[in-house]
Amino acid sequence: MKYRRFGKTGIDVSEIGYGAWGIGGAMWQGATDEESLKALHTAIDLGLNFIDTALVYGDGHSEQLVGKVVKERKERVYVATKVPPKNGKWPARPGTKLRDAFPYDYILQSAETSLRNLGTDSVDILQLHVWNDDWTDDSEWSDAIAKLKEQGKIRHFGVSINDHQPNNALRLAATGKVDTFQVIHNIFDQSPEEKLYPYCLEKNIGVIVRVPLDEGGLGGKITRDTQFPDGDFRIGYFRDDRKKQIVEHVTKLEKLLGKEAQTVPELALRYVLSHPAVSTVIPGMRTVRNVETNCKLSDGTLLSEKMMLELKNHRWDRNFYR
Repeated sequence: MKYRRFGKTGIDVSEIGYGAWGIGGAMWQGATDEESLKALHTAIDLGLNFIDTALVYGDGHSEQLVGKVVKERKERVYVATKVPPKNGKWPARPGTKLRDAFPYDYILQSAETSLRNLGTDSVDILQLHVWNDDWTDDSEWSDAIAKLKEQGKIRHFGVSINDHQPNNALRLAATGKVDTFQVIHNIFDQSPEEKLYPYCLEKNIGVIVRVPLDEGGLGGKITRDTQFPDGDFRIGYFRDDRKKQIVEHVTKLEKLLGKEAQTVPELALRYVLSHPAVSTVIPGMRTVRNVETNCKLSDGTLLSEKMMLELKNHRWDRNFYR
């Protein structure tokens, strides 16, 4: 496993991190707690030292599983979690007031709940789960974060940027008040590379990349006839003719496979890891097999400049979350 400096935090994190949404069990079907715990332990065995979870994932269940595993390990494992918006709106809506989403007392209370779920006195990174750059000058969120840091309950502060809206955090990036950003970045959504990543490199902000496999679209297994279990959020994500669209785009990517990447998911993960602003990428890994497949890609191999330029032609701007 290779490690990268996590911006101004001074932490060295594994470039393959663990996205723990799926193990919460509420919106992703098919994972059992037994398999999830095995997957987490296997990941740490393979050198992974960064796990990203959230209070809302299974109403705290993901945090509880992560906390159980971390407590059982002797290795130093860094954990990031998130405060959900009080109004329950993902992403943050234009014109929403900060007090509707992240009032001072609510941030403190949510952090306390997460600490109880994790079974710890402090967490490495506390993130706000949505963001609106209009909130940048509002002191309520920053006062709450400062209080939690003063109490020793969080070490660093981050923001999970709204889906497909990387430029909706540029004002915050310029303030120096944020340590890490979490953002969607993959072969299809290359938008963070334009403005956000140059800011992160300039301001020494750590970058957590989520959805590197496009919720499975770049996993290489979606067909026109793929069916998902009842209650699985991917039913909506890949509704109507979206599976057909995915197949058409992935078929084009398959023509690029060979020496630099043997599978589409390998190509997708190496694409993200080849950007210098990226600290860690957090694919969802609900099984031991997922963990072993993804972690072995952390071998220091970056895509060639020629391949990176070719993949620019596969940008696909759209929003399947709507």
